[in-house]
Amino acid sequence: MEHTAQLLCLKCKEGALVPLSDYGSQGAAVHYKAWVCTNPDCGFNLKIRNGDIYLNEPIIAGGVHTARPR
Repeated sequence: MEHTAQLLCLKCKEGALVPLSDYGSQGAAVHYKAWVCTNPDCGFNLKIRNGDIYLNEPIIAGGVHTARPR
């Protein structure tokens, strides 16, 4: 198991930044695709999409998401 030190959120200085992974359009794992703050009141997030970096996009509850047919 990989062990990494927690990164302090530079926005709120309270939460930790944690990495999230996803799968690409061809099914390959994309590690560290996003970083989010663990402090729910902060909301800081950084996402990488198609080589571009996006900061603080709106966060939507996962239960609202509709799965795409494959």
